[in-house]
Amino acid sequence: MITLKGDTIYLRALEPEDLDFIHKIENNQDIWEISNTITPYSKFLIKQYLEQAHKDIFEVKQLRLVICDFDDVAIGMIDLFDFDFKNRRAGVGILINDSVNRQKGYGKEALQLLTSYCKLDLDLHQLYCNISEDNEHSLKLFKNQGFEIIGLKKDWNYINGSYKNEYLLQSILNVH
Repeated sequence: MITLKGDTIYLRALEPEDLDFIHKIENNQDIWEISNTITPYSKFLIKQYLEQAHKDIFEVKQLRLVICDFDDVAIGMIDLFDFDFKNRRAGVGILINDSVNRQKGYGKEALQLLTSYCKLDLDLHQLYCNISEDNEHSLKLFKNQGFEIIGLKKDWNYINGSYKNEYLLQSILNVH
């Protein structure tokens, strides 16, 4: 699908071969804070998830894509969640897995590709995301791609014994 191919990366559907990659991501406690995860996932559960990954976004209300470089190496994931067809909106989340691949523009390009796909192919009106107020890199990424902070959720997430605020950001794609 040419829509999901950029200059340095492309986005692809989940494959059964992604089991170990997803298992590593989902069980990395360093990123549980951004995914609101509190328990590990077994390979069995992830395998079951992958077996259902072919289902249509209109049925399961989410779409998870793997971010790959042109050597076909999986470097991250980008998700649409809470897909709301009636109101033509969805949440978006992104993760570049290995810190050596961060700050190289992969997240920016993946977000641009997904945003274009949402606008042109899914005919969405808006995307939104939730970002911890101390996640400066993600805030910069989304703000630089046209997302605006529209609210602050105070004491929203309980992390390591204290509460953190979380911003709600929104991007209007199709103005009618």
